[in-house]
Amino acid sequence: MQRKTIQEAMAHVYFQKMTPTGYHEIEEEIRQLQEQRPAKIAQLKAARALGDLSENTEYSTAKRELRHLESRLRYLNKQLQYAEIVKPADDQTVDLGTTVTLQFEDDDEKVNYTIVGKQEADLAKQKISFDSPLGQALLHQKAGQTVAVQAPQSTYQVKILAVQLTAPEETN
Repeated sequence: MQRKTIQEAMAHVYFQKMTPTGYHEIEEEIRQLQEQRPAKIAQLKAARALGDLSENTEYSTAKRELRHLESRLRYLNKQLQYAEIVKPADDQTVDLGTTVTLQFEDDDEKVNYTIVGKQEADLAKQKISFDSPLGQALLHQKAGQTVAVQAPQSTYQVKILAVQLTAPEETN
């Protein structure tokens, strides 16, 4: 059996799409966790010095917290390693990094959403994933179009009123 070359293997890797802002947010979280790491290690050393490890809750807690921090760092570094940063074109087409103004046909409600990668989605901040039912229906559409959104419970119509590039400070 032959070994695959790195290029062949990388051709089958799935990269996570994200906005430049999402990428920088992950970088910032990694930086913050790396700053916390020496303090967590010091806590673990201090707890270990207390003696009997089998009944030392400080040691168990410090060890668990350090493991959690290390696990989160590995996860975030993988996110960056397999990130595909998408920069939208200014062609009035819905893509990652654009903000859309929508009108829901059933109740005439108007709302703005920013289309982002899966890991960046936050409905409280009006950020929806390109992979959500609404995001999928909107992707690659233009202002003025009405699209049908196939949600798990029903289908509904939304009209795209405007599409604009999202300024980096707006996605924070």
